[in-house]
Amino acid sequence: MGDFFARLTDPPVLAQLFAVLIAVLVAITAAGALRAWHRRRRGPAPGAGFAGQVVEVAYLLMPILITLALLAGVRVAFDALDMANLIVDRALQLAAALVLVRLGVYVLRQLLGENSWLKGWQNQLTIVIWVAVAFELLGWFERVERALNGIDLLPGKASFTVWELIKALVIVTIVVIVTSLIARTIEQRVMKASALALSTRIGISKFSYFFLISLGLLLGINAAGVDLTALTLLTGAIGVGLGFGLQAIASNFVSGFVLLMDKSIKPGDVISFTGVTPGGSGGVTTDNFGWVQELRGRYIVVRDRDGVETLVPNQYLINNSVINWSYSDARVRLRLPVMVSYQDDPEKALALLLHAAMDHPRILKEPGPATRLMSFEDYGMRLELRFWIADPMNGVNNVRSDVNRAVFRLFREAGITIPVAQRELRMLPPATHADPRFEPGRDS
Repeated sequence: MGDFFARLTDPPVLAQLFAVLIAVLVAITAAGALRAWHRRRRGPAPGAGFAGQVVEVAYLLMPILITLALLAGVRVAFDALDMANLIVDRALQLAAALVLVRLGVYVLRQLLGENSWLKGWQNQLTIVIWVAVAFELLGWFERVERALNGIDLLPGKASFTVWELIKALVIVTIVVIVTSLIARTIEQRVMKASALALSTRIGISKFSYFFLISLGLLLGINAAGVDLTALTLLTGAIGVGLGFGLQAIASNFVSGFVLLMDKSIKPGDVISFTGVTPGGSGGVTTDNFGWVQELRGRYIVVRDRDGVETLVPNQYLINNSVINWSYSDARVRLRLPVMVSYQDDPEKALALLLHAAMDHPRILKEPGPATRLMSFEDYGMRLELRFWIADPMNGVNNVRSDVNRAVFRLFREAGITIPVAQRELRMLPPATHADPRFEPGRDS
């Protein structure tokens, strides 16, 4: 230890360390100033497309590249002054390695997609890979390996060291990343196959993704030297967990694949989660009415007219009745019940109902609107207006509202009354002689 500090305080070593530190600080300051200048001219966002990617790469690599240039200048100066430059050479190697690692991680993130898990872990992954490369360049790798191999995690007959654990994690991670790239490539090609239905394309891509990731995980564990037969107890425990604690999750995943395969629900469909109500309520209700935005492994995303996105578990769609307004034919029939008084002419009221639906631009002419006198109720005649629309994705209740307003206006102009339920109370005078059959306390 004393010899190490003696070498560290040697003037040539201190000069090199000081030069490397100054180069790093100047590079960070210069990179920050250049970024601020560029953002003032072009805006805070890097931009879109290839030009945006170039700017983003420049933002990432600018401090390292400036450090590399300054260290190269320092080395030239030290050579001219016949000073020792071993530490500067090592710093140059580490800076060049960091450039390559940072660029490689960025390219990998682009290949996996902007929404991949690597987007939030690219800095951590860059540091881990660069530290491993730095240990190899500095010649420390073998000593670290020997030290970690000396730490046994399973004392006894079996031997499982910290180094073997780290190696297994690295191999599994690499294999999973490679299989993720393959799965993403398959997904991109399948999604471009316009001959297949959209739900079929999504199903194939999701299935291939989960299958390849699972296969890559098993291959990675096997390549790391872990005996898969030793995992029998673990897989049995996982099976028991799926049977009890993870039953709902497994059911949602299976239900998601069923929905994708049978094409009953696909992105863009208009659905609602309530059934058909009794005829007197006006036909099919539109509670929880919305558009299918995405089909995910565990749930679907439904966006309603208020802009609220609801995550509906796939199992719910399998076990419950769901109205798909655009499953095979987008045309749907709406029914509007109307009550009129017995003092009004029902034929005139039916004609006005038909007129109220004729002028609406979203109501179909073929089949055209129809009116019916459905029943004679206690306080009026119940009429019904029926009409078809071909675009339920643009809303159903707005058409109901427009027609109801037109009906109310036409009825008021024609003097037709829409009755309300009434009760008549008759006040009888008190009887002169009380009826003994209704005396208080007397059983009847």
